[in-house]
Amino acid sequence: MPDPFRHYDGAPVIDLPADPKQSGDWTDFLSGLLFYSASISATKQTISGQRYALRVNPSSGNLHPTEFHLACPNGLYHYRVSSHMLEQRAAGDYGALRFLLTTIAWREAWKYQSRAYRYCLHDVGHAWQSLALAAQAIGCEASAVGNFDDDSVARSFRLADDEWPMLLIEIHGAPDFPAAPNSEWFGGIPNKLSTEVIRYPLIEEIHAATRKIDSVWLAKAPAPPTPLRTKVGQTFSSANVSFGEIARRRRSALDFRGGAESISSHQLLTLLDLATRPLDADFAAESYIQLYLYVHRVRDLAPGVYKYWPEETRLELVKSGDQRVMAAALSLGQDLAGNSCVTFSMIGDLERAAHLYGDRGYRYVHFEAGAIGQRLYLAAELLGFQSTGIGAFFDDSVNEYLGIALDSGRQVVYHFACGFAVPDDRIVSPC
Repeated sequence: MPDPFRHYDGAPVIDLPADPKQSGDWTDFLSGLLFYSASISATKQTISGQRYALRVNPSSGNLHPTEFHLACPNGLYHYRVSSHMLEQRAAGDYGALRFLLTTIAWREAWKYQSRAYRYCLHDVGHAWQSLALAAQAIGCEASAVGNFDDDSVARSFRLADDEWPMLLIEIHGAPDFPAAPNSEWFGGIPNKLSTEVIRYPLIEEIHAATRKIDSVWLAKAPAPPTPLRTKVGQTFSSANVSFGEIARRRRSALDFRGGAESISSHQLLTLLDLATRPLDADFAAESYIQLYLYVHRVRDLAPGVYKYWPEETRLELVKSGDQRVMAAALSLGQDLAGNSCVTFSMIGDLERAAHLYGDRGYRYVHFEAGAIGQRLYLAAELLGFQSTGIGAFFDDSVNEYLGIALDSGRQVVYHFACGFAVPDDRIVSPC
């Protein structure tokens, strides 16, 4: 298994406050932002006694291919998750605060092989919303930029060879940073994650196809959305619990209790509303994801398959009857998709995204799916139940069951389940 933590040997480090306060100091600000979006949140222990870390931002198989880098008026930094530190890779004025999310595909491919590229993109979407919602919760705004030249950004941030740039996130409203007008390169040597790396040609091919941004495609793309006046991140809290508490107690459910426990139709509609509010990104003028629901146990709503129309806040019945066996079967036979209160199929309009952005659109569909997943995670926690992402499913069978033609350009890209989680007694030290 590859090392789940990246660090840069020899780079100067800044120890971030363990108990971040909103003091106006730039290190406190960054500490709070990262503590509630990317840090370690708990430790698990296996039967054999081995311990491993869980993080605030979720990841397929807890493998965490996503790395957080940032540029600001006093330098370039990498977030060392393992010790909640910043590693300074360069000094100098790098402009307003922006984060770069990268992916290390080998961390996922080690377990999931060629399918891992999808999971890497989902995880970027989760990390994007994890960071953006944390920023909004403390009064800032966060907008994502996906239309950039990969090679240029990789050079600017001086990335290691095994990291691929995926998404830039600009933070507006941050406190002033001390300026560092004189440029100085500190570097740091990236740690080696594995003694051996296996190549997966399909991953290399799809990544190569999505790397380039062509001006022809950008000319066709719709204008970016108007920045949201209501900070969505501020809605993921209540009188009794803060955003930070919700973000840090979030866990990926291993299974759900099933039985007679149910959620209300009001809870379901609130879940859907929070998950599908518009995203702030240069590729998000349109939504590419349609939600289908396998409703198992929702009060005042008959079991069945429903399609959600967010503009009308309306559920359209597609199939009636008990869907528990079918939801589990379509999700690669995983019982949790049937034991949940509701399970989702996210259907991506890949053809529409490709029409607007060329092959780059493949990334954007999966980013949106991951972003919706992160909002589902936090909304479920706010409402008193739990969730888990499901990346394994029978693609063509899902399309067929939902009545979506295989040649329609629409394809299932993510499954997700919400319900009452089975307790996980392996968690030994929630942070």
